[in-house]
Amino acid sequence: MAVGPGTLPEFFPVAGVRLGIASAGIKKPGRKDVVVFELAPGSRVAGLFTRNQFCAAPVTLSRKHLAEKAPRYLLINTGNANAGTGKRGMDDALACCQALAQQAGVSAAEVLPFSTGVIGEPLPVQKIVSALPKALASAGDNRWAEAANGIMTTDTRPKGASAQVDLGGHTVTISGISKGAGMIRPNMATMLGFIATDALIAPDALQALASELGEQSFNRITIDGDTSTNDACTLIASGQYGGPEITLESPHLPLLRDALRDIYLDLAHAIVRDGEGATKFVTIHVSGAAVQQEALDVAYAVAHSPLVKTALFASDPNWGRILAAVGRAGVADLDVNALEIHLGDVCLVRDGGRADDYSEERGQAVMDQEEITIAINLKRGDTSETVWTCDFSHDYVTINADYRS
Repeated sequence: MAVGPGTLPEFFPVAGVRLGIASAGIKKPGRKDVVVFELAPGSRVAGLFTRNQFCAAPVTLSRKHLAEKAPRYLLINTGNANAGTGKRGMDDALACCQALAQQAGVSAAEVLPFSTGVIGEPLPVQKIVSALPKALASAGDNRWAEAANGIMTTDTRPKGASAQVDLGGHTVTISGISKGAGMIRPNMATMLGFIATDALIAPDALQALASELGEQSFNRITIDGDTSTNDACTLIASGQYGGPEITLESPHLPLLRDALRDIYLDLAHAIVRDGEGATKFVTIHVSGAAVQQEALDVAYAVAHSPLVKTALFASDPNWGRILAAVGRAGVADLDVNALEIHLGDVCLVRDGGRADDYSEERGQAVMDQEEITIAINLKRGDTSETVWTCDFSHDYVTINADYRS
């Protein structure tokens, strides 16, 4: 169950980036569960990783390798998170990197590992290593759609985005894939995101873009309030587009940033639309905040409320649940008589209570829609923030109750 059509785009190949896919049978025999990114020499990579202090071994190792060498390969496996596995987990992640490095003729530090799946179980190293020759042999520049399928776990559909933009007479290509459906909470979530462009981007500009765009997209989505041990998002710049290097001072940077932002948002929104058991795609927009944090506190209080989320699933315009969530968000000296809350184009709350022109019929008409906006104006300042979430359905409980079976 998911919201919207969810069809993959026509992917534009990114010069300098090749993808290979293979089956290691980690969790299900025959399932494509190993993906390898091969990057041209000179490619640059910036990363954004989970803030969960119990981060998985591949997260720790990827951070270390990023600080040591320019990556040439990314190795992704699904079906096993290699998290909560102690020293053995680090040894196993490194063993996989070493195996790929040996076969590809690079150093282990030039391989970034990524894992997603069940926490607390040893990584099946031999299965992954055995699948590497086939993954490398299958590498091509037009395998984005297959890779999108290959990184899925509880996702019901693959997620991808692709675009081209003209920068000073040179065509820049951007393609990306993501996965994630549950244990999704900003900072980041149990998600993986891989965005690649053939633009030549200076290292400091690349990291600035990765941090800024990740914060505005993947760090503004939430399914269930859980921050995973494994999430990671990488921005790859192969430098093959034929134009000059794009720096923080480049006149082309704003246009490139906008194009990348669209890709990041598409991939992040696709995760929410495919949230485990989701039937609603919900935008929560908080305006009129005095500072950014109070806008986020209010947005997340609403987004994480089980009562709000179950009302959304039931298409029940129980606006009191939204009001209560706003009230407990912890905003100091909140003037409840000044703020307004809208459901779509219908005002729910004004002057401290139900808006005079509100009717259950108008509220119901909005709640019956698949895509819903909840807008909250605190009327305290000029700061605004937007968070995207989904509802809680019976299927969410079923999926997570049966996850390890």
